Amino acid sequence: MTGASPARTVVLIHGLWMTPRSWEKWTERYRAQGHRVLAPAWPGVEGEVEEIRRDPSRIAGVGQREVVAHYEEVVRGLDRAPVLMGHSFGGAVTQILLDRGLGSAGVAIDSAPVKGVLPLPYSTLKSAWPVLGNPANASRAISLTPRQFHYAFTNTLGEAESAAVHARYQVPGSARMLFQGAFANFHPRAAAKVDFRNGRRAPLLFIAGGADHITPPKVNRANWRRYRKSPAVTDYHEFPGRSHFTLGQDGWEEVADYALDWAVRHDHDSL
Repeated sequence: MTGASPARTVVLIHGLWMTPRSWEKWTERYRAQGHRVLAPAWPGVEGEVEEIRRDPSRIAGVGQREVVAHYEEVVRGLDRAPVLMGHSFGGAVTQILLDRGLGSAGVAIDSAPVKGVLPLPYSTLKSAWPVLGNPANASRAISLTPRQFHYAFTNTLGEAESAAVHARYQVPGSARMLFQGAFANFHPRAAAKVDFRNGRRAPLLFIAGGADHITPPKVNRANWRRYRKSPAVTDYHEFPGRSHFTLGQDGWEEVADYALDWAVRHDHDSL
């Protein structure tokens, strides 16, 4: 059980259209088990959801390099290597940080793909189309409507429950992040590039939701398989029937406990 394990420092990295508030249940659970939990915001996403919605201009133009550099600074400032957990684009950030030699273990949850991952399912394209469908969006901060959010994030929830989730958590997201991710495979110096053969990085777990529309299991499995030639530990686990909002939908406790239990068992610094 995670509660009986030695205390760890856990850094939680949120995804696009979200803030650290998306981790609120996990933060409370892990802290109750005695762990130190940090959930820093992306650059431009500091503050409360309601405040960000009123003035999303500070988010516009924030890209992957800025986000990764911010978390790298946070992690390097700690007194010991933390467990890294990232959701959605935070999962891609987690992969990049591990590749740079940071973290004692990493968990990428419903992870956005890094450069070199090829599948592009219809549901992924449809989820991103409100942003990618207009090239003029590239330097803007774009919100998802409740209907778009329901399809992309909370497709396993009813409309009323999805609307409540949208109201509590969703903020405008930097379209630049999404454009960079979408075209990474066509850019030789893409920010989301890792060395899949890196055998010195800490262990990495991919967690996928079986009903996720943004990053379906097909995408997560393809990302996981790209690491097959690395001697470093790389695992995959799928939770059937879970949406992209796996951090908060009913049954989130099982996902949170599995993620931390795995990370504690594979902690690079304790092996």
